[in-house]
Amino acid sequence: MRKRISVLLVLALSALLAACSGGNDNASPGDGASSAAPAESSEKAKDPAKKVTIEYWHTYSDSEEKVLVEKIKPMFEEANPSIELKLTRMPYEGLKDQVIAAVAGDAAPDLMRMDIIWVPELASKGALKKLNDLPGFDDVKASVFDSPMQTNFYKGDYYGVPLNTNTKIAIYNADTLKEAGLDHAPATIDELVQAARALKGKDKQGIGISGIHAWGLLPYFWSLGGTVTNEDYTKVDGYLNSPESVKALETIVGWNKEGLVIPALLGGEPGAWDGLKSGQYMMIDDGPWFFSIMLGDAANEFDPIGKTVRALLPAGPGGSHSVVGGEDLVTFANSKHPEEAWTFMKWMLGEEPQQIMVDAGMIPTNKNAANAIDTTKNPYIGPFIEQLNTALPRTPIPEWGEMETIFNLSFEKAIRGEQTAADALNEAVKQISSLLGD
Repeated sequence: MRKRISVLLVLALSALLAACSGGNDNASPGDGASSAAPAESSEKAKDPAKKVTIEYWHTYSDSEEKVLVEKIKPMFEEANPSIELKLTRMPYEGLKDQVIAAVAGDAAPDLMRMDIIWVPELASKGALKKLNDLPGFDDVKASVFDSPMQTNFYKGDYYGVPLNTNTKIAIYNADTLKEAGLDHAPATIDELVQAARALKGKDKQGIGISGIHAWGLLPYFWSLGGTVTNEDYTKVDGYLNSPESVKALETIVGWNKEGLVIPALLGGEPGAWDGLKSGQYMMIDDGPWFFSIMLGDAANEFDPIGKTVRALLPAGPGGSHSVVGGEDLVTFANSKHPEEAWTFMKWMLGEEPQQIMVDAGMIPTNKNAANAIDTTKNPYIGPFIEQLNTALPRTPIPEWGEMETIFNLSFEKAIRGEQTAADALNEAVKQISSLLGD
């Protein structure tokens, strides 16, 4: 018994001495590390030779990955010598299922560049780490555009940060715009409709809704005063089928019936880009890739800068709204190195890394970085940055995929004349409310 007590006393004394000796090694407030970090992490932080490796899954293209490898990685590792960034490029096809399997098998990476519409779904499965309480989160949140940030929101908390963003603006064929009697882009929906009617007799169309899907329809629906849910994305009844929403859909139905909308809305020809280039379409809406792809295509004969007029989407009763796209940066709940992962996330949302990724064609989510873009080098980018101030996210909930299918079908039925706008939206509300358990 005396021998056992002696052993216990020795162990207790050793623990006490270890605790006391570690008390002077607390991390500084700015490095994202916890004062309660394990001794191994503390040793690695003090000795740059003992690096922590964090794995980062991404889906960047060849040119985007080049910037990531040659500029971002070395700059981060120089600023954080105790952390090594391992970059793993993943194929997009089947990626979400692969991520879910990796989480279940405790094999997920520390970081991932994730499609914005996946974040709420993965958060609902407990796969992602909540970020709200981490040091510096409020500063990161304040530094970025509001709408991209909202794509990381789930049940009152944030599970990612917006890495890069995009949205759509109105792109006009300059010559067709003049044919419609305008020397400027329409500022309002009323102006847009008037211009479209002026072209109708010339067998040309002026309103560029590109397809019956949320990405194509939402900017017009929102700008016309329609809404999809309440502010916390939990209720559709009284919102998607509100009088304002019914009127918004009726307006779109009326435009199409009148022949003002491009045939591409219902899958007709020419496609949106071809119709704009040929001059049959006065206007389409699209993202910055419209310009970057054409400018990078040696076979393209259409001058996307000289032959187009770029502007915000025309404002209606609801304002001028577009839809947010892009990717978010997340860390997983079972990451082996959560502190180091958060260190990278905070760093990557800073102005300099965000500006560097502009070289890869990314639009920054950091407001200062976005506003600092040299528009002489990127002459088309200005309206996209401005539109982001009023762009809205597609409903950031786990059920969005199923909800979007219902949304798309209800709009198609109304536009094809199979149901009235009110009946189509009421039917959609019943299905979505059941889906949400409302």
